Amino acid sequence: MATVIKENYLKALYILDQKDTEISVSDLGKLLKVSKPTVNDMIKKLEKRGWLNYKKYKPISFTTKGRKAAALIIRKHRLTEMFLVKIMGLGWEEVHEIAEQIEHIKSDRFFDRMDEILGFPNEDPHGSPIPNKQGKVKEPNYLPLTECEENTSVTLKGLNNSSKELLIYLNNKEIQLGTKLRINKKEPFDQSINLSYGNHREVDISHTVAKSLLVEKS
Repeated sequence: MATVIKENYLKALYILDQKDTEISVSDLGKLLKVSKPTVNDMIKKLEKRGWLNYKKYKPISFTTKGRKAAALIIRKHRLTEMFLVKIMGLGWEEVHEIAEQIEHIKSDRFFDRMDEILGFPNEDPHGSPIPNKQGKVKEPNYLPLTECEENTSVTLKGLNNSSKELLIYLNNKEIQLGTKLRINKKEPFDQSINLSYGNHREVDISHTVAKSLLVEKS
């Protein structure tokens, strides 16, 4: 259990680190829903392992060793999600909780074989990049839908929020990765966006949803 908790901390730190902002004890506590004293205690343990740089009242940062360790946990999680969707046929909204459990398996061979069966994918079912075996990751250069102009066509390539609630919402709208979207109008009042796609015409989505959709211009 102690190892699982440490890996969950590393994964949370990796997620915060990807936002290109300084990581504080408060940020980490909010993400993991634990108290500051609890976070402080674990940060000290991770620092002793050589995974983090930390001084009191200063931002938390990864060492090279720590960043790789965190990326490899993310790799296991995202490979598992892809396997559950592509091989087992689960919905993209169903796989996160299962992957949370499987990601802690220690066998490299297990995940290497999973990767091989999948054909060595670069992205998970939500369009997030999968780190390679060295912990390196190539971030795609996608745009939030909110940054695109009216009367342009784009393709949905990823999500910057893969909450179950959003995924179910997109299912109901029949929007998935690869869906080609036509931006008809951006409403000045509430920044909602009117879209056309497939057999759907004049579909309105909120600004909150739109900023979670990562697209590539067609």
